[in-house]
This record gives sequence, C-alpha cells and structure tokens, in this order.
Amino acid sequence: MYIGRFIIVGPDTAAYRVSSRSFPNRKIVKRDETLTVVPTEDASETDNPYIEYNCVRHSEDSSAIVLGNGSHVDPIVEKIDLGYPARDALAEALLALDYEKDSYNTPRIAGVLHGSGAMIGIVRDDALIVEPVKEPMLVATYERDKPASFDFDANSASEAATEAYELSFEHAVCAAGIERTDSGFTTAVCNNP
Repeated sequence: MYIGRFIIVGPDTAAYRVSSRSFPNRKIVKRDETLTVVPTEDASETDNPYIEYNCVRHSEDSSAIVLGNGSHVDPIVEKIDLGYPARDALAEALLALDYEKDSYNTPRIAGVLHGSGAMIGIVRDDALIVEPVKEPMLVATYERDKPASFDFDANSASEAATEAYELSFEHAVCAAGIERTDSGFTTAVCNNP
C-alpha cells in the first residue's frame, strides 16, 4: 500500500519517512541540529518547491523538536521560539500554509515533541486536525490521512528511523528518527541503503 510521506509520533520517540513514486532520488542530511531532505547527487534537476525542506528541527532552546513533510516545519519552530504553546504553533502554521498546491492537494503533516508532551497534526484540503499524543500515532499524506494509533516499538532515534524506513508501506526513500532523552532530543537518519 502506498500512503506517501508519513510521521509517527509517540510520547518519547518519533519518525518521519519520505516515500515517493515521483522523486525517489532524495536523502536526509544533518546540518547542525537540523535534518534536511535534499536531492541526491544523481537526481534530475527540478523546480518543484516540495523536494527540499527541513524535516526535523529543534527549537532555539531545545525544549521542543518538530518533524514534518515540508516548509511548514520552520514556522512551527519559529512560533514555539516566540512562546506559542506547541498545539497553537502546530495549528497556526498548518492552517496558514495549508495543504500543498500540487496536482494531488498533498496534505501537510507535522508533529511536535515538547516538554513532556507530544502533538500530531495534518492539514488537508477539507480539514485541519491537531491532537495530543498519549500513545504512538501515525498520519500520512494519503490513505491514512487522519491521526490514528499505530504499533511503534522504537526506543531510540536510530531504531525509530530504521523501523519507519522498513515498514511495509511502498516506495521508501529515507527516514529520520527522534528520541526524547533526559538531556533533550537526539536524531538519526536512515537513507536508502
């Protein structure tokens, strides 16, 4: 089954996976404390604005970390840095940027781990949904486009990235993982081997 890009947000771990039929030549790179989806060296040139973006970014004081499938990750972090509660930052940025204006009306998905809590959200062409996370939840751009409970057993950032990448959903490209620790958040990457 092809569900497109997806996130899994749990109370203490999270993951983002790029799944793509159209642009499989991408990878995730670490730039300081930010994880960015970029084209691989052998990718064809494109002017598509949805190909390269920050998919995981820490707040300025590292009290929160945001993951998502596009350019909305940055404004969510910026709102958190301004003092917005995670729920409001997530909802406002998703609503302001709305779904992607491509031929599929691709939803924007995002999650936030903050303090001791977590949130997950999606904006589609027909709805905005933002929910608190008490158990692992998945939301995807297609087919599974409403946050729902999901069996996710990762205990580290590396396990989260690998488990997300290896899920049986079609067209895996790369994945990022997040873990909440006593000293903040750690991240890991799983690119197409």
